[in-house]
Amino acid sequence: MSTPHNEAKAGEIAKTVLMPGDPLRAKFIADNFLTDVKQFNSVRNMLGFTGYYNGKRVSVMGSGMGIPSIGIYSYELYHHYDVDRIIRVGTAGAIQPDLNLFDIVIANGASTNSNWASQYNLPKGTLSATASFDALEAAVNSARKHQFKYRVGQVFSSDNFYNDPESVWSRWAKMGITCCEMEAYGLYCTALEAHKEALAIVTISDSMITHQETTSEERVKSFTNMMKVALDCIKE
Repeated sequence: MSTPHNEAKAGEIAKTVLMPGDPLRAKFIADNFLTDVKQFNSVRNMLGFTGYYNGKRVSVMGSGMGIPSIGIYSYELYHHYDVDRIIRVGTAGAIQPDLNLFDIVIANGASTNSNWASQYNLPKGTLSATASFDALEAAVNSARKHQFKYRVGQVFSSDNFYNDPESVWSRWAKMGITCCEMEAYGLYCTALEAHKEALAIVTISDSMITHQETTSEERVKSFTNMMKVALDCIKE
């Protein structure tokens, strides 16, 4: 059952997995929200844990940075460990003026500059990477219940962290894209190919407009609103 990237045994991973990019954020979620926690992975320090949240079994595991990294881990979770739903809990840079630090974006779809979908050999078209409706609906209901500030909209999954000038991201902003991140498109495509469920929930960690940004410690420990919304999306 184990893979080159995951040492978990059969049955050690729940049907729903929360996937932050940072494995330390995975540990933070396990330590602060879950009970009866057991660690199932430490390969490459990509920490993974399974426990219970309000009586519901759930796992949390880091994905690393970028589409190829989340593509590997999500593929293995769907295909090797029979996971049904993966919820990305990540960070993003705002490209809309009314998005502020710590706001939540629930991604109903993802655009990209990545060539990731070429592997599917789809004839004469571009794959539309979209969220699973049931997970999206659960996240919106949770955000409303908690009265968190949130937005539902498209994100842009970029292969570049540096060197994207304003002339690039501002054109995506004109199309209504809310923010830039690096993983959602790959997760959504992998879920579509596997006929499984996926959702990306991100917290605004910086703004490309105001140049405000959060600290690395805040990115690990302070995005608890997003974590609570994701945990309300556990599939039983």
